[in-house]
Amino acid sequence: MTTPDYITLFLYLTGLAMISVVSTRRTTSQSEMFAAGRSSPWWASGLSGFMTMFSANTFVVWGGIAYELGIVAVLINTCYGIAALAVGYFVAGYWNKLGVATPAEFVRLRFGRGGLHFFTWTILLKRILGVGASLYALGILLTAIMDFNLTIAIIIFGAIVVFYTMMGGLWAVLMTDVLQFIVLTVVVFLTAVLMLQSFGGWESFSTVVPETFLSPVAGKYGWFFLLGWTIIHFFIIGAEWAFVQRFISVRNPGAAKKSAYLFGVMYLVTPLFWLLPPLLYRAQVEGANKEQAYMLAADSVLPPGIMGLMVAALFSATASMVSSQLNVFAGVLTNDFYRAVLNPWASERRLVIVGRFFTILLGVLLVIMALLVPKMGGAEKLIVSINSLLVVPLFAPTLWGLFSKRIGIREMVIVALTSFGIGLMIRFGFAVNPLISEGHRFWNFAQFLSENAKNVEVLVGVILPLLMLFGFELFKQGTDAGAANVEQWIKEQHARELGHENHGFDPFPSRMVMWSLFAMGAWMGLLGILGEEGRTVVLSFAAFLVLLGTVIRGIISRILTREQGAKRSNKGNA
Repeated sequence: MTTPDYITLFLYLTGLAMISVVSTRRTTSQSEMFAAGRSSPWWASGLSGFMTMFSANTFVVWGGIAYELGIVAVLINTCYGIAALAVGYFVAGYWNKLGVATPAEFVRLRFGRGGLHFFTWTILLKRILGVGASLYALGILLTAIMDFNLTIAIIIFGAIVVFYTMMGGLWAVLMTDVLQFIVLTVVVFLTAVLMLQSFGGWESFSTVVPETFLSPVAGKYGWFFLLGWTIIHFFIIGAEWAFVQRFISVRNPGAAKKSAYLFGVMYLVTPLFWLLPPLLYRAQVEGANKEQAYMLAADSVLPPGIMGLMVAALFSATASMVSSQLNVFAGVLTNDFYRAVLNPWASERRLVIVGRFFTILLGVLLVIMALLVPKMGGAEKLIVSINSLLVVPLFAPTLWGLFSKRIGIREMVIVALTSFGIGLMIRFGFAVNPLISEGHRFWNFAQFLSENAKNVEVLVGVILPLLMLFGFELFKQGTDAGAANVEQWIKEQHARELGHENHGFDPFPSRMVMWSLFAMGAWMGLLGILGEEGRTVVLSFAAFLVLLGTVIRGIISRILTREQGAKRSNKGNA
């Protein structure tokens, strides 16, 4: 990285800090802190959900698969889009209709306090593994272009993320996510355009790479895996607390649906652009470290200053994802473990101190997990294995409980422990057991599991828990008590005057986007004027950003003028 890159990195992180400070001023209540006062624009929640799914893993895991296997990496990512569209149609509106302040509140109502604790601790384990892998992936990316030791990089970046978690509420997360979306989209599109220019176009690329490189399926990632991956992410997007929070934070069920639809459409159309750089880089350089292929590709074409913008955005995207998870679980541990079990009479000041302690503790665990990722098979194997074995057994009962009145805490525990237990036994007891060598009576079985690992994980981690839930639905008699609790809660919510539909236009989110576009356009314009590499392309992108900011400013002005006219008209009629 050059000096302009480091200046860009510093300015971008400073801008994020300013957004967090400004957003913090709006956080005046628990509702604002965890649900943005149920007044978030649907487009902000949709883009934030998109960015919550996005992290450094997108570049390390899927960028690595794109470099190694080709177009199949794009298909894997479009599975997120299909899943999000299904969530928008079936689930998102219902979450908003419930009127709960947090998804944990629904789990407590539907499955009791025991169910909440079981769900919290098991999901916490999953998130520590997954987020630790994301932190490792971030370290891999940054050490590819910065002179950092990987271990030191993970510790430093982990410490920054833990500190970042202390800032802002959901408003800060939403606004920084939108900014990160804009920055990453611009930088990735710019990288793709410059890579195509340097290579001579798509036709030159398609004649160089292997024939299987353009196949929609490759290696271990076949059609059965893609189907299972779509189902897995239906449950992730539909039930994981970080995504459910986005559906809850908007004003009504219709807005929740639109936010999920935006999320889905974005993941249907953008994966090819996100993953084009490592695809093209494979045709130029063979034998590179696949986990670093994306950043090496970007570093080969981006002008001075723009690479720093990509590094800053990658760090911030991962930091946002990590910080949202830390906030969620530190809050649950503070309120539902410390206060509920250990110290019911704790003062607010004591709870704040304990919350910070849990945040630091979870952050330390994440850093330790990130350092252990290489010993677990690398980021790719860890991410895919965790999601295949854990997601559906943990999240399917929650989503099922939204619509079914039969299952309860007992069924939740049976499904989760049975599916995960069998998955662990197959994954570590047979497939990768060093004690099973050739000639052992389980050797052929272990070889079959190793050769079909992805399909077996889908079978055990997806099909088995769904079959168990269908069985409980068909054969269990009576209604679970938790279902009655939820019905009563919904009746009470409808009996209240919530007033969300009567809120006027809130210009704050749009103005944040507008000023972010202006600032980024101005900085890119300056880099384009001072630099020589890719000047025309950089200046074109800068002009587009300024133009887009101007259009948004005009839209804001028109809406505010119309609302003011309507208010004056109402006063006159009164």
